[in-house]
Amino acid sequence: MAAWGRRRGVPVNRERGVMSSTDCYIVHEIYNGENAQDQFEWELEQALEAQYKYIVIEPTRIGDETARWIAVGNCLHKTAVLSGVSCLLTPLSLPLEYSRYVALPAGAVSVACALLYGISWQFDPCCKYQVEYDSQKLSRLPLHTLTSSSPVVLVRKDDIHRKRLHNTIALAALAYCVKKVYELYVV
Repeated sequence: MAAWGRRRGVPVNRERGVMSSTDCYIVHEIYNGENAQDQFEWELEQALEAQYKYIVIEPTRIGDETARWIAVGNCLHKTAVLSGVSCLLTPLSLPLEYSRYVALPAGAVSVACALLYGISWQFDPCCKYQVEYDSQKLSRLPLHTLTSSSPVVLVRKDDIHRKRLHNTIALAALAYCVKKVYELYVV
């Protein structure tokens, strides 16, 4: 019974073994010639397109750039969701004559962030990954073979629900803003 997960009877392996080689790809920091940085970038691109569950990036520069790129995408997603929710909830919490001063800009920010995310990040294979910080999960990866003391570890996560969430909220905010602008200027 201890080998079964708590949800839906899913079997869970409780052993703390190392991941198999098909689950994890390591971009090693080995400088062979003057085009080493291009080689690191090419390896990372290949690993992202191969959709490994875990990608360990040993070169510091590429790891930091990738982590920042993921952080910007996360920021756009969260901004789209939070500003869209504030656009939709402001009319419920403020008087109607004042709510438009908060709701319309918040709705515009939500739509702009969702559009920017959709244009810049939607088709990037890096958007399917998040930076992993959990030491328990990191302990199962073959990090003992690395020469770098601070690699960036990416974990592949399904982002379909987060895209649906921020697109739905941004569309609702857009509909609300269009309705309010119509009421203000046409009616």
